[in-house]
Amino acid sequence: MIGPELTAEILRLHHAEKWTVGTIAVQLNVHHSVVERVIEQEGKRKAPQRSRMIDPFLPFILETLGKYPRLCASRLHTMVSDRGYRGKEGQFRALIAKLRPTSTAEAYLKLATLPGEQMQVDWAHFGRIQVGAASRLLMAFVLVLAYSRAIFLRFFYGPSFSNFLFGHQLAFPWLGGVPRKALYDNLKSVVLERIGTAIRFNPLFLQFAGHYRFEPRPVAIGRGNEKGRVERAIRYMRTSFFPARRYRDLDDLNRQARAWCEGLAMERRWPEDHRRTVGEVFKEEQQRLLALPGDCFPCEDRVEVSIGKYPYARYDLNDYSVPHTCAQRSLVVVASLDRVRILDGDDVVAEHIRSYDRAQCIEDPRHIEALVQEKAAAGQHHRTGALAQTVPSARALLKEIADRGTPLTRATKQLVELRHVYGAATLEAAIGEALRASTPHLAAVQHILERNRRAAGKPPARPLLLPDDPRVRDMDMAPPDLSSYDKIKEQTDGQDDR
Repeated sequence: MIGPELTAEILRLHHAEKWTVGTIAVQLNVHHSVVERVIEQEGKRKAPQRSRMIDPFLPFILETLGKYPRLCASRLHTMVSDRGYRGKEGQFRALIAKLRPTSTAEAYLKLATLPGEQMQVDWAHFGRIQVGAASRLLMAFVLVLAYSRAIFLRFFYGPSFSNFLFGHQLAFPWLGGVPRKALYDNLKSVVLERIGTAIRFNPLFLQFAGHYRFEPRPVAIGRGNEKGRVERAIRYMRTSFFPARRYRDLDDLNRQARAWCEGLAMERRWPEDHRRTVGEVFKEEQQRLLALPGDCFPCEDRVEVSIGKYPYARYDLNDYSVPHTCAQRSLVVVASLDRVRILDGDDVVAEHIRSYDRAQCIEDPRHIEALVQEKAAAGQHHRTGALAQTVPSARALLKEIADRGTPLTRATKQLVELRHVYGAATLEAAIGEALRASTPHLAAVQHILERNRRAAGKPPARPLLLPDDPRVRDMDMAPPDLSSYDKIKEQTDGQDDR
């Protein structure tokens, strides 16, 4: 190897002074093969290049790659072929690989936060879970303190807005306070619309953030690295907590998640100083968190429902009973994680345990009993009205019977049967006679009816039906001697005459 100064001197002597190879080698004290190699390499560098089929299209290719650096070679080959290029696609790919501008890997600043300054929040999807006949999404609400890396984990049935708020509300007491800022993806629960740097927040979420006094900050679109600590926490949870996890139901899974957050997740090394644990740093960070407000923000899901002719409110795949007086009305369902309240204005008309099953009918026995009584009273009213239309005195008789505390259902049924046997006019006369005699009893009415039939020489309206049994039909029943009763009646009549 020779230096650039000696190379330049060999070329100058050969081209300018016209020295031969041997003369140059002797004078510069180098081997002749060195002189020959320098002259030969210089000749190769200046040799004219052979024209290529792609050369006329290079300006177009370079311009296109400048605008669209990630455009695939097959699409670019089609474009230049339409413009007259006849080369094969394989060779074209190799040429484009050399012409394509190389992308420079983006460098990131290491993000540093102060204690109690920031939390990062996100959802993680863990498939589906079967609850009775319902298949529910299993979602993990994950909140990480950016400084200490303390993790709060809670599982929910789906990423609804109310579950999103409940996740925060359950995390803050566990943390012992509230960080000053919160980083999110552009979730619909937080951001309704975003155009560049202009953000339209969810107004209800802004109320929630104002109640707990923290500032929500959506990260830039496509900048997940800005909330990398919650992303790493989710990855850590997927490998450390969830694999091969056995649980009975969602409550059992959340109990295990809390134990993991307070145990193994706290015992891991703090990334900023491996001599300390996350739990140790978390205890220090708790002193810098904002204090919790004195009351809780209402996070319940509120849905307006229409009650049809059946007194049930449909909410989240299930039916919940309401009083029958609420039929054909609009009510509001207010659902927490475990309770469902149904409101008429500000009045709570029904409250039930929430079901996450589907096609279930959750009933309050008091609602059903009131409806049954209402239907029975309506049926009684209908029968009484129909009877009073043909036997007007029946209404007064039933009133007297009700005043004595006797059930009206059976009395009305018996009066309807008497009307069918004796006729409406005959029954009307008998009831009138019983009322005038101050004996408002069904037995008295029936006695009057039978007495009048006997006086008219008619057989009993209700013949005695005997079983088809010879031991009964052939029984010799002698009529009893009633002469003693006649003597008693004569003596009583004589005393009344005196």
